[in-house]
Amino acid sequence: MKPPAVILLSLVLLFGSLSAAQSSPAEMISDFRLKHGEGRVAIDATLNRIALEQAKAMAARDALDHGVLGSFSSRISPAGAGRAAENIAYGYDSFEKTLGQWIDSAEHRKNLLLHNASRVGVASATSTTSRRTYWAMEIAGEYEPRRVAAGKRTPSVAKRKTPAQSCRARILGICF
Repeated sequence: MKPPAVILLSLVLLFGSLSAAQSSPAEMISDFRLKHGEGRVAIDATLNRIALEQAKAMAARDALDHGVLGSFSSRISPAGAGRAAENIAYGYDSFEKTLGQWIDSAEHRKNLLLHNASRVGVASATSTTSRRTYWAMEIAGEYEPRRVAAGKRTPSVAKRKTPAQSCRARILGICF
């Protein structure tokens, strides 16, 4: 019979590794961001949709390409983000491996640490021809308020013009 301490340690190691394996992409990105002085991010339905569309388009064409569906600025505009970035990758069978590759790349790391980001979307799709898995991550923050110079006034929110968005239907914050 094993001593209780060995059994307890075995359970801690088992459940500790299970919980790490079950972490969501947002939790894994948040953990990395917190270690580097940035705040947590939460999954965002609109960013998830944008990431999924990007991953599917790359998989369909079997090409790693930020512009496969058009410019990033046009694709990210439905998210209403003040600042946003995108990471893409292919060939990794798990998000954990993909995230590791992004962390090891200076430009991808910079995007993961986007200052004041609060939302993220992550998706993958597999090419039917090469069987490669394509990944896309969209990360975004809110619009930052303008700084008001001494003596100048900022228009009220009601008076500001906001970009018109034509939607046929809106479900869970996703514009269709």
